[in-house]
Formats: sequence, C-alpha cells, structure tokens
Amino acid sequence: MTMPKTTITITDVAKAAGVSKSAVSYALNGKPGVSDATRAKVLDVARSMGWKPNNAAKSLSDASTRTIGVVQLVDDAENFGAGMFAMDCLAGLCQVLDPRDYSITLRMTAGGAHAACRIHEEWIASGAVDAHLIMGVELGDPRLALFRAHPEAKAVFLSQRAVTKGLPTLYSSDDEGARMVVRYLHGLGHRNIARIAGPEEYVHTITRDQATADECSKLGMRCTTLHGKYLAAVGEQLCLALLEFGDSPTAIVCDTDVTAVAAARAAIARGVSVPGDLSIVAWDDSPSCTSATPKLTALHRDVRSIGVKAGSMLLRMIDGESVDSEPEDPYQLIERDSTAPVSEA
Repeated sequence: MTMPKTTITITDVAKAAGVSKSAVSYALNGKPGVSDATRAKVLDVARSMGWKPNNAAKSLSDASTRTIGVVQLVDDAENFGAGMFAMDCLAGLCQVLDPRDYSITLRMTAGGAHAACRIHEEWIASGAVDAHLIMGVELGDPRLALFRAHPEAKAVFLSQRAVTKGLPTLYSSDDEGARMVVRYLHGLGHRNIARIAGPEEYVHTITRDQATADECSKLGMRCTTLHGKYLAAVGEQLCLALLEFGDSPTAIVCDTDVTAVAAARAAIARGVSVPGDLSIVAWDDSPSCTSATPKLTALHRDVRSIGVKAGSMLLRMIDGESVDSEPEDPYQLIERDSTAPVSEA
C-alpha cells in the first residue's frame, strides 16, 4: 500500500508549476528574483498542493550560516590545484575567516561562468551561504547581472572595476603589471617577445593583452600572443609553437607559474638555453618558480593577501558596513635566473 505524501517539497512545486527550484524558493520565501506573475503562479500551485508556510523553517533559512560561498572555475577538473593562485587565495581567506568562526563552502566547476552562476543563484535562493566570493570573471559574465538583481546578496568580485561597475570589487593592477614586464624586457634589449596567455574569455587576460600590446607599440617592440588553458601541457605546446616561428621571440611571458615552468622545460629539452637564448617570465609567482631550474623571474603578487583582503571586505559587509571597491597590493617584479640581456650572437 502506498502512503500519501505528506511533505510538499520545492522540487514538487517546481515540477507542477513548470519553473526552476530557484524560482520556487524565491517566491515562497518572499525574495526578489522572480516576476510578480511567476510569484503568484508558484504560490497558487503550492497552495493547491497543500503547502503552508513553515515559520520555523523560514527562520532557519534566514539565519546566519557562518559560511562564505566560493565557486572555483577550472579548465580541467583533473588538474584542480595544479596552480597556486586559487590555493593561496583560499588560504588567505581562511586566515581571516577562522577567528570569526566562519568557513568556506567550495564548489568547483569546469562549466565556466554560466555554471558558476547557477550555483550562486541556488545559494542566494536557499540562503545556504552568508556571502559570496566571485573569482575568474569572464567577458559577459552572467554573475554580474545576478548580483545586480540581488543587492541583498553580499558579494565581492576579484576583477576589474571597469567590468564590475559599482559592485564591490577587489581589483588588481594587471594593466601596470603587464607594462612593467614589457619595460623590464626592453631594458634587457629584447625587441621581439611573446606571451603564453590564459583563456581569452577572462577579463584579466584581455587587460594584460591590451596593456602589453600598447606598451610594446610605444617602445617599438613586437609581441606575439597565444592563448590557452592554464595547464602544463598547454605551456609546453605553445612554447614549442612559438620557437618554430621563423623569427622566434627572445623572451616569453607566461600568465601563470604552471605554464612558465612547463615552457622553460620544453625549451631546454629542445636545446634552447634559458636564459642564454630565451628569457622566461612568470606571472603571480609561487614556490614552483623558485624550485624550477633555472629559477624563474616572476611578476610577484601577494596572493594570500588577496584572500585576506577579500575576506575582510566580506565580513564587513556581513556586519552591515557599506563596502566599496578596493585595490590589491601592487605587483613587484622579482628578477631571478630565467632572464638575461639579449645575446649579441
């Protein structure tokens, strides 16, 4: 004998109303995010199914969860953690959250910004986290529209202010960092350089592309840019492709430590001297840059402090303070063994 179902779930209502679970949650909990017509439809369907407001459950959904939601975008789920930026950033975030007894709810997706947006939308609808840290912002990123539509949701973006346009943002000086590297290589006599850059959809990639091209133009330098995922295999592949050009570059700038270490390894395996024939520069810096042979010159940023600053901004928002956009610490160029003046030969 089948017993009648006594508990009506969000899934039940969503299926009957022909809408998403998020829309049902917004409607039943009185939150913005759905039209008046959709809200009325959901409430009518829910009531017809026997749903009644549960004040205790609503009280729980409105209570603090003492968690910060982070969705990490990855190029390949099997290579999560291969780069140091995300790990160092999260370590800094934990450093500032722990004294307040806050933790991180971490999700990982290889589906890009649209997949991440769906996760954040679910968190907003369910009240699963108290605040959100947004990383890896893409061009046309739907998370920007999501958080503009939900000003009640506390969020900090790691991006550029020109893109986030008023949303609380911890922004970096990628433009000046790119120019700093170009000027440094120009000072060593390099006139034909290349970049192994990240995916073109990322805002920081476009910022670095534009600044590098502009500074090279000002200084009379050539720059060839190839884009790819932040994977070691991609670093090797693109380095070899650049070296096969008729007029190969004398210096390569890599957007991550992972691709820089791989590029140096590939060049050396091919018989190219680093830095005798080819100088290599890495962005961000990490222990892998100092453990590589040769040790890699890097555009250093204090990634852990990024997590600390972002966490501080989020906690202030949770405490009811108004938070504006703030800058990261500036880049510093750390010269090591992988760069040298252009050979006279």
